Parts: sequence; structure tokens; C-alpha cells
Amino acid sequence: MSDHHDQRSEEVAQLPRLRKRLGSLGFAAAAAALVVATWGIFSRDEHARAVATWTQAAAIPTVAIVHPKQDTADPELVLPGDVQAWYSAPVYARVNGYLKMWYFDYGARVKKGQVLAEIETPEIDAQFSAAKAKLRSAEAVIKVRDAEAHFADTTFARWRDAPKGVVSVQEQQSKQADYQSAVARLDAARADVAVAQAEVDRLQALESFKQVTAPFDGVVTARETDIGALINAGSGIAGGSGPELFRVADVHKMRVYAKVPQRMASSIPVGMKAQLHLPQYPDKVFTATVTNTSSAIDVTSRTLLVEMHAENPDGLLQPGTFAEVHWSLPSNPDLIRIPTSALLFRQHGLEVAVVGPEDKVVLKHVTLGRNLDTEVEVLRGLSPSDRVVDSPPDALASDDVVRIAGNQTPGNDETALR
Repeated sequence: MSDHHDQRSEEVAQLPRLRKRLGSLGFAAAAAALVVATWGIFSRDEHARAVATWTQAAAIPTVAIVHPKQDTADPELVLPGDVQAWYSAPVYARVNGYLKMWYFDYGARVKKGQVLAEIETPEIDAQFSAAKAKLRSAEAVIKVRDAEAHFADTTFARWRDAPKGVVSVQEQQSKQADYQSAVARLDAARADVAVAQAEVDRLQALESFKQVTAPFDGVVTARETDIGALINAGSGIAGGSGPELFRVADVHKMRVYAKVPQRMASSIPVGMKAQLHLPQYPDKVFTATVTNTSSAIDVTSRTLLVEMHAENPDGLLQPGTFAEVHWSLPSNPDLIRIPTSALLFRQHGLEVAVVGPEDKVVLKHVTLGRNLDTEVEVLRGLSPSDRVVDSPPDALASDDVVRIAGNQTPGNDETALR
């Protein structure tokens, strides 16, 4: 009984110490919870700031830049050209009939006046025969009228020279009137002969048109008829309905035409040499000389028509040929080139994005020269020191901040989130 009492007394004595220990443990646990909560809040804020920094960095577009290039070599202007014959003329029939025979076909070389074809003209032949008969009849009539006038003249002369009192004045006047009438009939007969002769001459000229001849030395480039074909005189231009029978071209020298853009028109003076490149002769170069221009800008294409002449002794240049016309222009030290991919087509015209101080974008208006496929010439608006944005985003605007490719700032990439 005594031992049990002592054990209880000892437990009572230890109770204050136990309470104190439990209080210390609770305080330590609360402090630990506070530290954990504080660290969690701080970590969450730090992560939020990192996310914001990464988002802001990701919103800045990364662009590639190029520097305008100065063209130190002599620039070359290349334009499409059309090769035409020195002379080219369609040959039409001047009379109606049927084609009797043609003598020259495509590609034949002919001389001026050579007969290309003959036409049968039965109607004109009949009219010509009738006109000649009418002329012979008129000439016979004129002989009769001449005899009548001669007889009236001699009769009037006898009455006029007769002694006074032998014939009356009335008889003299009657013979004079007969003479004048005979002279008038003679004049009318002569006029009829002139009319008949004119008709014969007209039909004789038409008879000569039965032969279709070459208008000048050249090459037959087209034959649009055949033996037995019905031939109608004239052309659509002359008011006739007949088609062209042949086409003849003079190719001893050729004319070459090219349309030069307005801004380059002053660079192509008369007398300037050009080189012609033809697809069918890839290893051969032909020379042409600028002889004249239209002296007017076409309002539709804003181009100047330029004519060049090229000798063609071997006949290699053919009418209708396409040619590339190459002009060597004097170099311009102020001329620079940029890729076509750097151009921005905006509401106010062509612009180029340039990276300025603090990596801010500046949009500059530019004036272009020639289009060189992958590059364009810039006449105004840029300098060689400009940092031009290549392939700029469509939404890029002035004062936008950009990041230059290959020049990223540390800490702005995705590692900031880890």
C-alpha cells in the first residue's frame, strides 16, 4: 500500500515537466508549419514572376536581319522583245476570179515584181473585149463626124465667099449653123472615143492584176490560197471581202521592239547597243542598235516603246521571234538591293521594316527600281547601314520591340521556368 502511494506521488510530481515539454513541441510544430507556408508562398510568387517574364519574352518576335547590298558591277536591264521583219505586207487580189496557178510557197525567196500566182478572170476578159469593140465603134463614128464637119466647112466657105446678091444672108447663116453643128458632133464623137479609151485602159489595168506579184524582195511567209480557189478582190481594209493570198517579208534587216519601264526610259538613249538572246540559239548573241522611240509613255503599261535595228545577213532572225534584250547600264553607287521577301505591302504603299535603336522597329517607305527575281533595287528610302528585317511578320508595326535571331538575352528562354 505504501509503495503504491509513493508511485502516484512521483507521477504527480512529473506532470508539470510533461506539460512544459508538450508545449515546446507544439510551438516547434507551429513554427515549422509557418516556415513551410512562407516558403510555399515565396516559391509560388517566384514561379509567377518567372512565368510572366517568359510570357513577355515569348511575345517579342524573333526576326532575321539583312543588310542592303551595294551593286558595284554595271547593272544589266533585261526585257522581252519582239523581232519583226524590216517590211511585211499581205498580198491581196485586185480582181475577182479563180486561182489558175501559184508559183511560190512558204519560205521561198522572191524578187520584186516576180509573179506569185495567176488568176483566171472570165468576166473581166469579156468586159475587156466589149470595151475594145466599143472603142473601135467610137473611132469609126469619129471618122464619120470628121467627114461631115469637113463637108460642112467647105460648104459654108463657098456660101460665105460667094459674090453679093448670089446667095442670101439667110442661106449663109444656115450653112454656118450646119458647120457649127458638124463640129459639135465631131467633138462629141471625140469625147465618146476618150470615154471608151478610158474604159479600155481601166480593164487593161485589171487584166494586168491577173498576175499577183511580189511587192519587194523578200521571203514568202504565208500562202493562204490554192489552185481553183474562188478569188474575191480587195481586203477588209480597202473595203473588199477577199482574204490575203500571200504574205511577203523583207528580212535583210530586222526591227526589234521592247517596252522599257518609265523609270528606266532615260537610261536607253538612241544609238545604244543591245544584245539579243534567242531561245532557239542559246549559244549565239545578236547585236541590235536603238534607232528611235515612241517619245511617249503608254498610259496603260507606263512603258516607252523602243525600236532597234539588227542586221540579218544569214537570215537567222525570223519575224515573230521572241528575244531577250540585254542592255548594259552605267553603274549607280547609290543603288542598293534587298531581298524581295523583305518588302511589306501596306495601305500606304511599299515599306521595309528596319531595326533601330533599342531593337525597335521603324517602317520606311521605299521606291523600287528593277525587279531582279529574288532581289529588288531600292532607289530611295534605305541606306547600306540599315538593319532590314527579312520576311517580317504581317502584324509588325513601328515601335514594336523585336529580338534579333542569334542574339537572345540570357534568362529569356524556357529555362527560366525550370
